[in-house]
Amino acid sequence: MTAKVPLKEIALNAERIARIGREVQAVCPEFDADSFVTSVMADLPRLELSARIARTSQGLHAHLPVTGPDALDLLLCSLPPTPAAAGVTNDFGLHLYSPHSDYVSRYLRTAEHLDQSLAALARMTGYFSAELPVRHFLTDFPDETMKAIDAWTRSEDFRVRRLASEATRPLLPWAPRIALPADAGLPILETLYDDAHLYVRTSVANHLGDIAATQPDLVLATLQRWKTSGRLTGQQFAFLARNALSNRLKEGWPPAYTILGYAHDAPITLTPLTLERTELRKGTPLTFSATLSSTATAPVHVMFVIATTGQNGQPREKVFFLRRATAKPGQELRLAKTHPLRSTARWKVSPGSYSLALQINGRRFPSVAFSILDS
Repeated sequence: MTAKVPLKEIALNAERIARIGREVQAVCPEFDADSFVTSVMADLPRLELSARIARTSQGLHAHLPVTGPDALDLLLCSLPPTPAAAGVTNDFGLHLYSPHSDYVSRYLRTAEHLDQSLAALARMTGYFSAELPVRHFLTDFPDETMKAIDAWTRSEDFRVRRLASEATRPLLPWAPRIALPADAGLPILETLYDDAHLYVRTSVANHLGDIAATQPDLVLATLQRWKTSGRLTGQQFAFLARNALSNRLKEGWPPAYTILGYAHDAPITLTPLTLERTELRKGTPLTFSATLSSTATAPVHVMFVIATTGQNGQPREKVFFLRRATAKPGQELRLAKTHPLRSTARWKVSPGSYSLALQINGRRFPSVAFSILDS
């Protein structure tokens, strides 16, 4: 089996540091690319990803013959003419260009250069998404940065529009928190929720999901207003609502199901869950099935819940999506899955006692027990 290469080794490595050096030297012959590469690579192998980004931008700062706006102009000129020309084949960009926006945040986050710096981040985000650097500007210059972000929502570049939503998310993963109210970005979302690009609408949904963590009723009211606005297709609204209310759906919150058209009290019955095996070893898949019946036509949203007790004695559970369907009278709906029992960053699979239950339209049905044995 081929060993998985860590992201940090793919994102910023010797080849990419050398490419940054060549691109900067091409527009600034005075830039000593060899010295830049040597100094950065002396430290890079022992660093994690965020530290690699910082070390590379520090190397640029140490070796560029100019500072301030002149350095910013050089970095912008060193970028290939378009993201596509740079080799960007996805919406998020190449980590190769993450040190460029980090440089802006680290060395040009001043009142004197604020407009130029924010404009540079909007330009750079097409090469590598700049939401983390923007958050540092939101901390130091909240009013001015929010004004720039509002203008970004009307950009012709969908990546800049997405930046407006992503940078202002209250709970952006792997990012510093910003000292703004959780709903501070809601006016931004009002402009973007019907954006033509899925990349932008996905960010809007994730942003709403962050707000829903503390203000679910506000999110529900916002979604209801958007639903009746006429600006979204049914599929577009369902995508937004499902993603924005993802955690609330897992919790079985009835209003989340109602706005999506799933009746909490739908007239359904469920046969007892059947497990292929009730004793498994770590890594062995969990296979289960049940049959759903209904006395009336009813849309159903099905999840399954694996629960156990943690090492601290507290209950733990993980909720997974199973399927969406329409139950009809006289037609049985089979619900089945073979689920791999694997540990993740947020869910550790250990030997012990577990239970499995189905959750349909927010209603939790009786569980069945199983166990994971020591290897």
